[in-house]
Amino acid sequence: MTLLAHDRYCDEIAHQVGQFRALVASGADLSATVPTCPEWTLERLVRHMGGALRWTATLVRTRAQEMIPHDQVPLGEGPEAEGDAAALDAWLAETGELVVGALREAGPEAEVWSWTGMATSGFWARRMTHEITIHRADAALTVGEPYEVAPEVAADTLDEWLQLVEWVQRSGTREWGKELRGPGRSIHLHATDAGPDLNAEWLVELGEDGVSWRRGHKKATVALRGPLTSVLLGFYGRVPLDTPGLEVLGERELLEFWLKQATFG
Repeated sequence: MTLLAHDRYCDEIAHQVGQFRALVASGADLSATVPTCPEWTLERLVRHMGGALRWTATLVRTRAQEMIPHDQVPLGEGPEAEGDAAALDAWLAETGELVVGALREAGPEAEVWSWTGMATSGFWARRMTHEITIHRADAALTVGEPYEVAPEVAADTLDEWLQLVEWVQRSGTREWGKELRGPGRSIHLHATDAGPDLNAEWLVELGEDGVSWRRGHKKATVALRGPLTSVLLGFYGRVPLDTPGLEVLGERELLEFWLKQATFG
């Protein structure tokens, strides 16, 4: 597995912030319920995402060596006025400049606290790329807009998700990590529209010792097939498994079990 370049992550964050801003500026109903996060409105989703980016910018800019409470981040919760699309858009624009600027200035190797063992600014560039990639899907689904993401970003989003699940098991920080064990069960993810250079197939094995995974093709207990973006959203629980274009082959119950267990929500 090869990570994307640090500047590529920074570019993608800037791009995704622009996509969020376009949704806000389009006149979308900020009070609309987010179907994939039904406890949130669209405005709450935007504030959550912007707040995460501002928190990350503060961590990286200050080279924090311990967790900074979210309530200590300037304007971390967004503009004071609720329902003000212009204020929210301006806040997002400034947020994007702050986080991308901090990450570019730091480079990938600066030591910065994180909640995993990967305590670098590079970890945060990658983490925020994929956080905003998925939450923009939440936003697009809320307003009924089409959703696209660059293939290399979608593939790396799946890689990172599987790495985080591995970390959960190693660290024991989530009770559900104990449930994702064998014997001898496996999940195959297969993107049907990606070229051979991307190698957009994954084998996830739930053995007695925990989860392991690799890129590649192999028959598994259950397979999820479809376009790469659809596989990404299905495996993240953002679209139903019976969404047109997705195909589940084998023991669907195992895939449903994974989706129920492997969550940071």
